[in-house]
Amino acid sequence: MRGGRPVGGAARADANALKRENASAPQIPHLFRRIMALFRPHKLAVSLTVAVVLVTAAISVIPPLLVEDAFDVGLFPPSGSPNLDALGVIVAAMIGLYVLSAGLGVGQAYLTASVGNSVMGELRVTLFERLQAMELSFFTRTKTGVIQSRLQNDVGGVANALTNTVSSVLGNTVNVIAAFVAMVLISWQLTVVALILMPILVFVQRRVGQVRARIAGQAQESLSDMTAITQETLSVSGILLSKTFNRQRSEIDRYSDANRTQIRLQVRQAMSGQGFFALVNIFMSSIPAIVYLCAGFLITGGIGDITAGAIVAFTTVQSRLLFPLTSLMRVALDLQTSGALFARIFEYLDLAPAITESPDAVDVADAPGPIGSVRFENVSFRYPDAPEKSRPTLDSVSFAIEPGEFAAFVGPSGAGKTTISYLVARLYDASSGTVRFAGHDVRELTQGSIIDNIGIVSQETYLFHASIAENLRYAKPEATDAELEVAARAANIHDTIAAFPEGYDTTVGERGYRLSGGEKQRLAIARVMLKDPPVMLLDEATSALDSLSERVVQRALDAASQGRTTIAIAHRLSTIVGADRILVIDGGRIAEQGTHDELVQADGVYARMYREQSGGHGVSQHPS
Repeated sequence: MRGGRPVGGAARADANALKRENASAPQIPHLFRRIMALFRPHKLAVSLTVAVVLVTAAISVIPPLLVEDAFDVGLFPPSGSPNLDALGVIVAAMIGLYVLSAGLGVGQAYLTASVGNSVMGELRVTLFERLQAMELSFFTRTKTGVIQSRLQNDVGGVANALTNTVSSVLGNTVNVIAAFVAMVLISWQLTVVALILMPILVFVQRRVGQVRARIAGQAQESLSDMTAITQETLSVSGILLSKTFNRQRSEIDRYSDANRTQIRLQVRQAMSGQGFFALVNIFMSSIPAIVYLCAGFLITGGIGDITAGAIVAFTTVQSRLLFPLTSLMRVALDLQTSGALFARIFEYLDLAPAITESPDAVDVADAPGPIGSVRFENVSFRYPDAPEKSRPTLDSVSFAIEPGEFAAFVGPSGAGKTTISYLVARLYDASSGTVRFAGHDVRELTQGSIIDNIGIVSQETYLFHASIAENLRYAKPEATDAELEVAARAANIHDTIAAFPEGYDTTVGERGYRLSGGEKQRLAIARVMLKDPPVMLLDEATSALDSLSERVVQRALDAASQGRTTIAIAHRLSTIVGADRILVIDGGRIAEQGTHDELVQADGVYARMYREQSGGHGVSQHPS
């Protein structure tokens, strides 16, 4: 834990919890209702799709019924010689129905693809929106790769269910029912023979589906692990780490192990049910032969009025029953398999953000106090996943910072300094006590207005793989080129940018790796300057820099702090000796506070820290 922030163990605990939840079988009826609810915004398109599917399915059953007339009326009528006129009409009707069915099939394909992909896209955006609303602690305890897998692999995994399930179920159900009715009309005796083993197939199908659903959940969990490994090891930071420690081979082996697990699960998933469908194909393919045999016994015994045309028509209809019936069984298996993926997606959609906005929250502009004032009133805080018996990160902390004041927080590592900045920006909520911004409880202010009034420069500067101008405009999308230059000059980075061949159009690389540490920090300061907030939070903004870069960045920070409330979290005391007030945090409490000179003279925690950093030579006056 750094500054009270959870790491490693919490992430593993969270991953294990997710695995336990995924191991449980999804509740299919409940999932089905939620899946159907996704289609509600597309009622008109779905209704049109259903109509086309029903018409197409109904039409597809008619040609086999015409086969009996083609034999008994056209080819072998009671008169003896073929009736070519009747046969021509029947053949023309069959061909016309095939053409109409094919045209409707194209329209059906377009409608189902449009609706299904729209629903999938909306689901992906809804999931992304929910993740954006989650509190910071969710991301500190969950691997980025796992989150990416939910958003990409899981949603992508249900694409077929969303795009084809409705049309497949409707169309094939109509086909099966129509074929069954036609078979009964032709010969109920032969129908009994054809369908006598169906209950056994349905039972086997259900058992196979349960196995496939369990394997699908395991396969997606394995895919999440692979995505996490990819994200960790193929980022710039991950590659740099593996190369500097000569660990490329071990990373390849780790990925290979995860890949072998994924292959094994994919093979198991692909093969589960293959024996079942082989049994279905054998059964359905054998029925015509059995029908011929049974028809012979029925005709011999004088049971029923069975003609050659009836037998041909019956076997034609029955053969057309094979595809929709098999498709329905596959859809049932796919739904059970997709159920495991939908359960993972809905698990994230059901996450409740720990930090929510009050329904009657007000804008900072409407707060009673001056913008820029920050006050802690007996604030205590414990991170959500911290051990219950551990001491709180902050314990009954109280202070007030006035508009325009430069207040610095110093103290040992893990004392709770960074946590204070998190609470000011309401990235976390206090466990007890009140944090006030502009005189108002932050829990009663709109979150957007709080952040709009705060600019944060942290030690770990994040830059997008984009141009310098695009990174700057992240703070103010409508900013002009002139405004970019003003902000860059204020941050002491304009001359450096101008020296690049492409100037402000220079691509910084992933996480800004094409820039030096000092250049990245000054670019981050320029971005905040462009935002022009009344409150500035500086979280150890120079601690990772060399002395020369620190001095350059510090001058930019000093310029950025002018006329603003500045809260600096400092490790290097040389950067805050000129602060209006220095608050020393030790053990989650304010141990002492005052100016640099006052604290040095008090000879307490601050004086000891200052002597250690200045090589044991304490001074009573800070540099000018």
